[in-house]
Amino acid sequence: MAVIELSEENFEETINSNDFVIVDFWAQWCGPCKSFAPTYEKISAEFPDIVFGKVNTEEEQGIAAHFQIRSIPTLMMFREQIIIYSEAGALPEPAFKDVVERASDLDMAKVREQIAEEQTKNA
Repeated sequence: MAVIELSEENFEETINSNDFVIVDFWAQWCGPCKSFAPTYEKISAEFPDIVFGKVNTEEEQGIAAHFQIRSIPTLMMFREQIIIYSEAGALPEPAFKDVVERASDLDMAKVREQIAEEQTKNA
């Protein structure tokens, strides 16, 4: 699947209608963002069952503000509408692929259990 551009119009629907979405927050003026783009594209081709999206933080300032993006590039991964990874900085290809594989292998039932336990503790 090709990398898709995410905007205010399609962001929420994309996250809610797909089990696994990876988002690259970037900007045109950002050198590290531009150098990471080919890696992002290449890895997206290796995982066709995952939705890979990009948010241009200059054009989509509302989304960037909502997720408190302070540094770019920032990668954010959503599994079943839960943010399971959020990290600023461009990853080298092997590290990015490893993070995607680990995220794919997560047992989301256990993740939901852990979230429920945390919420109970903090209630």
